[in-house]
Amino acid sequence: MDFTPTEEQTVAQGLAAQIFGDLATHERLAAAGTGTDSELWKELCAAGLTAAVEEIGLLGLVLLLEEQGRTTAQVPFAVTCAYGLLAIAEHGTDEQRQRLLPPLRDGTAVATGAFPARDGLRADGEGRLSGSVAYVPWLRDATLVLVADADRALWIVRTADPGVAVTPVETTAPWSAARLALDRAPGERLGGPAGRTGTGSATGTAAYGAVLAASRTAFAGLQAGVCAGSLARAVAHTTTREQFGRPLSTNQGVLLRAADAHMDTEAIRVTVYEAAWRRDKGLPFAAQALTAAWWASEAGKRVVHAGQHLHGGTGADLDHPVHRHFLWGRQLDAYLGCGSEVLEELGQLLVKEVSQ
Repeated sequence: MDFTPTEEQTVAQGLAAQIFGDLATHERLAAAGTGTDSELWKELCAAGLTAAVEEIGLLGLVLLLEEQGRTTAQVPFAVTCAYGLLAIAEHGTDEQRQRLLPPLRDGTAVATGAFPARDGLRADGEGRLSGSVAYVPWLRDATLVLVADADRALWIVRTADPGVAVTPVETTAPWSAARLALDRAPGERLGGPAGRTGTGSATGTAAYGAVLAASRTAFAGLQAGVCAGSLARAVAHTTTREQFGRPLSTNQGVLLRAADAHMDTEAIRVTVYEAAWRRDKGLPFAAQALTAAWWASEAGKRVVHAGQHLHGGTGADLDHPVHRHFLWGRQLDAYLGCGSEVLEELGQLLVKEVSQ
């Protein structure tokens, strides 16, 4: 394994760090409330970062999402890339790729996903979808939603079509979320009718599993950035805040707590890198994606709690920037499966592999 970024990945990460650092400021985040920063989203797309994801792969996307997580920038970057660009590029037909990818690349279209699959979503013989999903991230901004029916077939739904209802909901993190309700809404089968797909793409449940694994990896990368940002703020606070005539960082308890948070953050990062690298190399990565998701859930909780605790009374201020990391960390803890759920799924997968 070699996780060394390519030149293209390094350049893209540096550009993302610059844009997020310059524009995702505390003042702009406060002004955005629970909505999306549309100007930041336009800047990212104009810089070509969304379009670059197809070239730099899932590992490159993880590097970009780390930079978003460091600043908790409120843009639909992860969902558009994971459920839109990468999913359609890998599993769509040639015609779907030619038609759907260009607007996703330039930001005129926004994609999200109703993942993981809910058995309540049903598709009839005419490709009409019915059912509801209580929470879909960035659905308020989305023009396309990737959904899975009870048989785990993947469908593309347009939010502007008849039979599609989008009702805003508020969640822990400000992700412009909404409830999705479908009433015989028209759907387009990803890969074409009857599971017909583009060259080299998976079909049926395999496509669903591949998209879910890639999404878990991407959001675990976002969690790595959230944790790194929380820890950086805690370090800055404890090295400048003094108590009894010396910095808080000189206290052994503070040092140990920060060190544990650093190791947890690195564990998330390295497991994410492995899963993303294997996917980009065309290797099986379902188990690695579940491992990364487990670390993102379990360790992510510990890190964002530590970041807030190390701020002392300041961390109790809901308007303090570190509180955003806490909210994002807790949201990412449960999104796409909490620690116990993905651990159970990982165990079942390993048992299945051993028995084959």
